[in-house]
Amino acid sequence: MAGSKQPSESVLFHNVTVENAMERLNTRTGGLSEAEASDRLGVYGRNELQEGKKRSILAMFLEQFKSVMIFILLIAAVISGVLGEITDMVIILAVIILNAVMGVLQESKAEKALSALKKLSSPYAKVRRGGEAKVIKAEEIVPGDIVLIEAGDYVPADMRLIESASLKIEEAALTGESVPVEKITAQIDKPDIVIGDRKNMAYLGSSVTYGRGVGVATGTGMNTEVGKIAGYISKAEADQTPLQKKLEELGKYLSIGVVIISVIVFLAGVLQKRDLLEMFLTAVSLAVAAIPEGLPAIVTIVLALGVQKMARRNAIIRKLPAVETLGSTEIICSDKTGTLTQNKMTVKEIYLDGKLVESDRASGELNGLDIFMQVMTLCNDSKVKRTEDNKIDAIGDPTETALIYFAANKGFNKDEMEKTYQRKSEIPFDSDRKLMTTVNQVNGSYRVLTKGAPDMLIG
Repeated sequence: MAGSKQPSESVLFHNVTVENAMERLNTRTGGLSEAEASDRLGVYGRNELQEGKKRSILAMFLEQFKSVMIFILLIAAVISGVLGEITDMVIILAVIILNAVMGVLQESKAEKALSALKKLSSPYAKVRRGGEAKVIKAEEIVPGDIVLIEAGDYVPADMRLIESASLKIEEAALTGESVPVEKITAQIDKPDIVIGDRKNMAYLGSSVTYGRGVGVATGTGMNTEVGKIAGYISKAEADQTPLQKKLEELGKYLSIGVVIISVIVFLAGVLQKRDLLEMFLTAVSLAVAAIPEGLPAIVTIVLALGVQKMARRNAIIRKLPAVETLGSTEIICSDKTGTLTQNKMTVKEIYLDGKLVESDRASGELNGLDIFMQVMTLCNDSKVKRTEDNKIDAIGDPTETALIYFAANKGFNKDEMEKTYQRKSEIPFDSDRKLMTTVNQVNGSYRVLTKGAPDMLIG
């Protein structure tokens, strides 16, 4: 359901105060009531991106016949039947149908896999409704909802931030900027600025790497920035792959060549005063024989093998010809962050005990390494969890997660260290101080751990 026009379509929320934003959205800090949320859900629709109309199995099957080569084979089958060559007709039709069935099976399998992935990734969000915090499905968020976010959360809708506690959000998918953006709540007086500079806004699909915040939903579903991108993509016309273009070209040349040769053979027989019916049947038989009936099937089989190979590498190919497109790509124009790179940082070198050492050579022989690792892991707000194969998965600011992974490789586990050296107090990182400080209990006493900008630490 597309829903009615949303407030975000007519208001630049980064350009208004928090109070003005709340007033325009007709909401309050305690959140909407369940009745109000239900009414708005009916007006604006669900917070989900619209998908193109799903094709039926029959539509997929018929689409496999949209090829010059297939048309030629169908004509050849009909002519073979008319000439009484039933065996040839059956073989040609069997090849055509087998080709179509293989294409449909692959596309339907890919569609099912993508649907299953979508169900697995259905997110939830924390909102404040009727003055109480509760967890709901992200698709049920409506404009005016008060949304609560913290490190590790995905932003479930476009929001105007109304509270920020050292909040940092990674927006690489929208802006290409790998470094998380430190968020604010103050009004920005410049109306016409790019998304990356709207620091008092949070956008659907971005992830919270640090701190916590509260925002009021300004846009949902297709009325978010990501939704606008999805809308542009859905309007793009489907283009043929290089292989499809080549096959179309081959089909045209082949059909023209077959017709010319058949006409020449027929005319040559007429000039030799042979029987007209005999020469006509000979010319038609020659035309049918010249058509490569097995070509579509061979192409489909080869592409299917390519799809299976890609599947073993965890890549889902929706359409068979896309495999060949990947192989014929000569130039890729892409933003680096999150595409050519993984948007992850790693520790390359450490400076300790008066020595600059490469990270893989750091060992217990360095004086102060234990305390150094304590600062890395304890003065750190990243969250750590174990994957199914018992590997560490750190969630948080890319710089902090890099420190966690480095420490883990050296045998320093964040969870275990936090149990041993409990955090008693902290001063969060902020842009003015450029430092983060924690106070941890160590052997009955307290130890102050600080990390941050070198110029502030040394100075």
